[in-house]
Amino acid sequence: LRKEHPSQCEGMASGRMLLSQLRSAVAAHAPRCGAAPAMRTNMPSMAAALRAPARSMSTNSVQPVISKTPNGAMPGTESYAMDPYQGEDAVKNGGRMQPGDPSRRAFTYFMIGGARFVYASIARLTVLKFVNSMNASADVLALASIEVPVAGIPEGGCIVVKWRGKPVFIKKRNEEELADINKVDWKTLRDPQSDKARRIKEEILVVLGVCTHLGCVPISNAGNYKGGWFCPCHGSHYDASARIRMGPAPLNLEVPPYEYIDGGAKVKIG
Repeated sequence: LRKEHPSQCEGMASGRMLLSQLRSAVAAHAPRCGAAPAMRTNMPSMAAALRAPARSMSTNSVQPVISKTPNGAMPGTESYAMDPYQGEDAVKNGGRMQPGDPSRRAFTYFMIGGARFVYASIARLTVLKFVNSMNASADVLALASIEVPVAGIPEGGCIVVKWRGKPVFIKKRNEEELADINKVDWKTLRDPQSDKARRIKEEILVVLGVCTHLGCVPISNAGNYKGGWFCPCHGSHYDASARIRMGPAPLNLEVPPYEYIDGGAKVKIG
C-alpha cells in the first residue's frame, strides 16, 4: 500500500502523529482545568476533523464544484458582478447581431427564396384548379361524339338522335325529294346554300333539329315541300335539304360536324 499510494500513507501517518500529540497534551493539562470533561466529549469530532485531510487524498474523494460566470469571473471578485449588458462594458445591441449583418446574409437569402418558392407553388396550383374547373366533365366528354348506324333507315325516312343535348335529324332522301331540291336555283334563296355544300353523301342528310327562328323543334316530312320540315310554332317551312323556304326563320338548319365510319354503315357526329 505504501508503494502504491505513498502520499496518502504519509498523510495518514502525520494525522496519527498529531492525534497522539493532542492526546498527550490534554492528559498533561487535564488536572489543571475543569474543561477536561468537555475536551473528552469533543475528542471524537476533533479526531474526525484531523482525519479529513487524509480522506481527501483518497482516490474516491469528490472534487469541490467551482461556480463561474460566463466571462470566467469567480464569486467574490469585482468582475463577478459585472453585467455584460449594462454599463461601460455592455455588449453592443444586447449581444444580438445587427440587422443586415453580413454573416446572416446567406440565411436571409435562403428564407426569402424558400418563401417565394412556396408562394409561387400555391399560385400555380390555384390557377391550375381554376382552369380545370372550366373543362368539360366526364359525362359531357362521353357525349362529345356519337355513332349512329344509317344502313337501316328506309328511303324517305328520318330518325332523331340526341347529341350534346340537342336533337339531330338523319334523313335518307329518295329520288323524288332529290329532284325537287336540285331544280331550285339556290342563289335565290333567303340563306343561299347548295345541297352539295350541306351533305357528304347525296342520299343522307344530317342536320340539327333546332329551328333558327326561336329554337323550336320542326316536324319532319311536313310542310309545303317534299321530304322537308315544318315548324308549327311560327310557320317556318324547310325543304328536303333543310333550307329555309318560307316563314320567319332567317337561316337554314345547321349542319353539325360528322363523318362516315365502318365503310359508310355508321355516321359519327362530333
